[in-house]
Amino acid sequence: MAEEVRSFPRARVVLLVSLVLTAVLYLIPYGRILAYPLMLLSTLVHEMGHGVTALVVGGSFHRFSMWQDGSGVAVWGGDVGRLGRALIAAGGLVGPAVAAAIGFAAGRTVRGARICLYSIVAILAVAERLVVRGFFGWFFVAVVLVSCLLVAAKGSGEVAQLVLVFLAVQLALSVFSRSEYLFTPVAQTASGTMPSDVGHIAAALWLPFWFWGGVCGTISVLVLAYGMKVYWR
Repeated sequence: MAEEVRSFPRARVVLLVSLVLTAVLYLIPYGRILAYPLMLLSTLVHEMGHGVTALVVGGSFHRFSMWQDGSGVAVWGGDVGRLGRALIAAGGLVGPAVAAAIGFAAGRTVRGARICLYSIVAILAVAERLVVRGFFGWFFVAVVLVSCLLVAAKGSGEVAQLVLVFLAVQLALSVFSRSEYLFTPVAQTASGTMPSDVGHIAAALWLPFWFWGGVCGTISVLVLAYGMKVYWR
């Protein structure tokens, strides 16, 4: 209990350190190369967002693949109707923001950070076994899984909080750094050109793709704001 109580005032320091580390990554030579895995992390969360949403609306999550260029694709099935198809497409777009908000909320305390990291391990273990396809995706998911497990099981309370909040910061930033995807009707992946997520939403619910891009972007910002509010209180 004492460790958890002490972690409340430390939360602001953890966030500050996470932001400083993020800034350093993009300022030092070759920092963007070091940040490459963090870009892949946002792809992983994006595709998992599609798959989890498919399960929530009554569909099935068959598989997902990701490639070295940071692109990815999730394959789902089931008769979920127009609204279900739109929600599945939107699930990937708002997934990083939702995951970041959860990370911020959980990272407020040591106990919350450890529980969240163990939860990530469990989710990725199931995904690795059932839906991840392709060596690159399998390898990257395995690296994230093992890293989170080591931090949760062996790291100090401070390290667990710092790692979780740092990851949450990266996912939050990806909402803005990759925001151009919200306003394009097509997506370029390693497997070829296909309709973008907002293109799928527009096809299911009418109205132009850029309208739905704005809606998903607004939802993401609101979710992030709520997560930060919970973290900062």
